[in-house]
Amino acid sequence: MKHRKSLKKCICWLLVLCCCLVCAGCASGGTGYGVKAVMTLVDQEYSIAFRNDDPTAYYVIGAIQALDEEGKLSELCSKWFGQRIISFPRTNIRLDELPPTDYRDFIIGLDINSFPLAYSANGEYWGFDVEFAIAVAEKLGWHIKMQPIEKENVYIELSSGNIDCAWGGLALDPDEIEQRVYSRYGPYVENDIVVAVRANSYTVNKMMLSGKKMVMPSTPEAMAALNTDQKLIKRLGQITRLAGGTTECFAQLYAGKCDAVLTDSTALYYFNSH
Repeated sequence: MKHRKSLKKCICWLLVLCCCLVCAGCASGGTGYGVKAVMTLVDQEYSIAFRNDDPTAYYVIGAIQALDEEGKLSELCSKWFGQRIISFPRTNIRLDELPPTDYRDFIIGLDINSFPLAYSANGEYWGFDVEFAIAVAEKLGWHIKMQPIEKENVYIELSSGNIDCAWGGLALDPDEIEQRVYSRYGPYVENDIVVAVRANSYTVNKMMLSGKKMVMPSTPEAMAALNTDQKLIKRLGQITRLAGGTTECFAQLYAGKCDAVLTDSTALYYFNSH
């Protein structure tokens, strides 16, 4: 009888231990390949910009809303982020109520350093914004062309006629938005610049980054974000800038060659769902 009670007690303790391990796994993201943000350096949002009074905006907005109603937006969100993180503002514009539009070239300007919204790989453009913009052009019967631009040059590119629309991982200049030098549609997603670590890392805040190795993209925007926190720069043990961009940074993190990455919050959704 005593033997049976001891056996039952051992089984109970083993079950408790298993439950604890499962809970610990859930708390750390479930797998060793999850990532989590431990601090935010810059709050920003992505929007779309058009020339003022350009009817192109009405057709693009109408197509976006039509595709949303058809489920295309949710489908692409699931594909790229694992969940619905994109939400375009609702308007009274209805595509079926607009006059028919002729076949035309639709030129969008995008920031190809904005993985996973817009980026370049093997000589082609990829990303959520790229794929959704293609769907919009197909909906309108237009031929889409893509032009890499710098986010600082959105107004210049639009006003010169080089592009019809600035759309592709672009955080528009707050002063230009306030001055209304172009028409803005959005924001449609929050994309903060953050410092992230592996989900199973014991690092949970800025203070615990002391002496850690961090990698980051070699873009001016990433450097500007890092420079907003001089105490963090002094606290980190080593900072390495990588020309390969976001994907190379995460490859280094997963390989254990660094402790943290400077990245976009939208990239966390991507890497946590792929």
